[in-house]
Amino acid sequence: MTRKNFLQGQLSLISTIAAFAFMAAAQPARAADDDAAVLSLVRQHVAAQASFDVPALAALTADNYAEVSPLGDVDTREKMLAFYAPEKKSAAPVITVEEPFVRVAGDTAVLIARLAVTVQTGGQQRAMALRASYVAKKEGAAWKLLSAQYTGIAPKKPAP
Repeated sequence: MTRKNFLQGQLSLISTIAAFAFMAAAQPARAADDDAAVLSLVRQHVAAQASFDVPALAALTADNYAEVSPLGDVDTREKMLAFYAPEKKSAAPVITVEEPFVRVAGDTAVLIARLAVTVQTGGQQRAMALRASYVAKKEGAAWKLLSAQYTGIAPKKPAP
């Protein structure tokens, strides 16, 4: 083996290692981007619900979207969109997405979060919370919600 062939082989090996290192470094960045995109999708969905923005809700949800309400009802996308019709708009509670826990597997993602809800009733503020689970699917470059499920979190009882 000549010195030239040896050096070419070494350069080829270094190029291959560098390519693998680059691909490995890109994976966590892509995963972090997907996590952030799914969290942004859920926050946009919550904001669209609060403002009764039907066009935004339609854009953020897949055609086969369904949700389970805090009362346990299963609502189709059509029923959900009808609930948020502009003529039904009422004073919406302030809702913040807390404790997001995102898991992405390919083009599907699950986000579980705590929704902190503040309701204004009779001049008084009342705080409550829901645990929400969202399933999203990547369609092209964009994520869309396939489903949501809302479960009330019981208030903590005071210690005796």
